[in-house]
Amino acid sequence: MARYILRRCLTMIWTLAVVSALVFLIVNLPPGDILSNRINELMASGESSSVARAKFLAAQYALDEPIWKQYLIWLGAWPGPLGFEGLLQGNLGWSFELDRPVSDIVTEAMWMTVVLNFTTILFVYVVALPLGALAAVRANSLVDYLATFIGYIGLATPNFLLAIILYSKGAEWFGLPVGGMVSREYANAPMSLDKLLDIAAHLVVPVIVIGTSGMAAMVRRLRANLLDELGKPYVTTAAAKGLSPTRAVVKYPLRMALNPFVSDLGNMLPQLVSGSVLVSVVMGLQTIGPILLQSLKSQDYFLSGFILLFVSALTLVGMLISDILLALLDPRIRFEGRGR
Repeated sequence: MARYILRRCLTMIWTLAVVSALVFLIVNLPPGDILSNRINELMASGESSSVARAKFLAAQYALDEPIWKQYLIWLGAWPGPLGFEGLLQGNLGWSFELDRPVSDIVTEAMWMTVVLNFTTILFVYVVALPLGALAAVRANSLVDYLATFIGYIGLATPNFLLAIILYSKGAEWFGLPVGGMVSREYANAPMSLDKLLDIAAHLVVPVIVIGTSGMAAMVRRLRANLLDELGKPYVTTAAAKGLSPTRAVVKYPLRMALNPFVSDLGNMLPQLVSGSVLVSVVMGLQTIGPILLQSLKSQDYFLSGFILLFVSALTLVGMLISDILLALLDPRIRFEGRGR
């Protein structure tokens, strides 16, 4: 297992290097950029000091160099005007729109994104696993019909519409906070129990809104997979040998039916970041999604390039975690890996 993880980590490094080149090329494909556009606007208005500042930034970040050299300098594999100062050295670049270092911008939103994504994944699995298993074990019962109804509602309701409904009724019926992920009085306060409880209250609606569609899809898939496993001969044999009904379901059929759940983890992490942009805008969440949307619109390519690279890294990490969990869950995968 250790050798397999090491091999996968080395593959991830090369994959991330290729992805970084593609990301940098794609964000630079549209003609012009925010800094060039701003220089032209400032020259037209005659603000010489601001033009000098913009030109200084353009020279500092080698924007007048060929695209391949710009990429290597951004990566930190080629000396720029300040020497080796790129991603490999921890310099994420400068946001020309917000006039701040990219590291400062993403650090503020990073922990909010991580907390929201982790809580959403926990919600999806905690709700989908028992509901899907019960729907399969008690097929064509009230529980099955209820799970089917929840699944259809979750898949058919647009997330932004669900956000508006839950915010309105959540505040009216349960007094849940509306908008953002922390109250103003705790925004700049150090972490404490009161601030933690305030963040938890703010997370209720966003987690339900973002996780409902994924949870509903997983319930339907688990029900179908488990029903297929329960119809196989080995389950009948286990019951005939006197194995308890609960153990007969949990020991083997449920484990086999969980394989798609675990493999989905690799896609779920980046989808929660990029797929919840509209929801984050509607709900006023201070996550990376709205920042990515704005940076792409304004062609702020240092900021957008790093966020896209971060989402790609999440995909690779999620796939690694899912492969490790699959090997622990399914002995057939472990045996195949040893054979190689």
